[in-house]
Amino acid sequence: MDWGGIFSSALSDMLGPSAAIYALAAVGLNLHFGYTGLLNFGQVAFMLVGSYGVGVSVAKYGLPLSVSVLVAILVSVVLALLLGVPTLRLRGDYLAIATIAVGEILRLFVNSSYFEPLTGGSLGLTDPALAGSGPQRLPNQGFTELSPFVGGKTYDFGPLHFLGSDLWVMVVTWALVILACVLMFLLMRSPWGRVLRSVREDELAARSLGKNVFSFKMQSLVLGGVIGGLAGVMYTMNIPGQVPTNFMPEITFYLWVIVILGGAGRIVGPVIGALIFWFVFSFLGSFLTDLFPGANANVGAVRIAVVGVILMLLMVFRPAGILGNKEEMRLEVR
Repeated sequence: MDWGGIFSSALSDMLGPSAAIYALAAVGLNLHFGYTGLLNFGQVAFMLVGSYGVGVSVAKYGLPLSVSVLVAILVSVVLALLLGVPTLRLRGDYLAIATIAVGEILRLFVNSSYFEPLTGGSLGLTDPALAGSGPQRLPNQGFTELSPFVGGKTYDFGPLHFLGSDLWVMVVTWALVILACVLMFLLMRSPWGRVLRSVREDELAARSLGKNVFSFKMQSLVLGGVIGGLAGVMYTMNIPGQVPTNFMPEITFYLWVIVILGGAGRIVGPVIGALIFWFVFSFLGSFLTDLFPGANANVGAVRIAVVGVILMLLMVFRPAGILGNKEEMRLEVR
């Protein structure tokens, strides 16, 4: 068994574009749950609208990348408003139910043959039909043109190996993660952030002090949704041929694992969680493939099962995560 290759691949994936994208989406989820107490079980929905918002804008309508990113942010805001207005005044489990449902509804929407001229249907964002009679444009066109790295070239950093295209996505996405964490740091030490914490700990007490709890919840849902939408944008920059099956509900499950693993309500908790998650995820994939060469088709299922067991053990022995504490995980569903 090639242990050197397994560890090298795991370390590369730990810092790679997928880990950065998941870390960014988890920062948004951490704002929802860790700081506000919102049970969002559909963060993948924000990633989907961000991904398709920028992808359709570029591939079908030929909009510049900067405008397309603004479109992705706008649709993320609209989705948050549509989710929040009917649910945030009710008990927390209503939002949980709504987010689960909306995530699947949106995935089925973009997969529908009826909307194929707009979304590409099951063929996804690289479907030639999106470009109509004009030239075919990849959704990440414009982004790759800004890259200082050669797309097909492999860059070596000791045991780490990255393609130029992956390296560019990785650099930009980790920069966004850092900016998002700095924003969370500043916001959580502002009066706004202290109100969010009070809403999470005791909503009735916050309301009795004259705080508009619904407004603060909505602001948190919108901001966390926008961060999730930006993660979806970078997802498309990394994989321009996005298809609906890339936005299955298990992505939200992975994001919850990342948030809980790193520590809910901690600034860098999602980052630490994403690094550990992707190292373990990649290590298990390579290890199981080498251990059972003829069972590649089952490696994915076994890997997910192992991640589930790890999550259960984590909840038993370290329920607040690596950086968290028990106070950060207390949540009374109202």
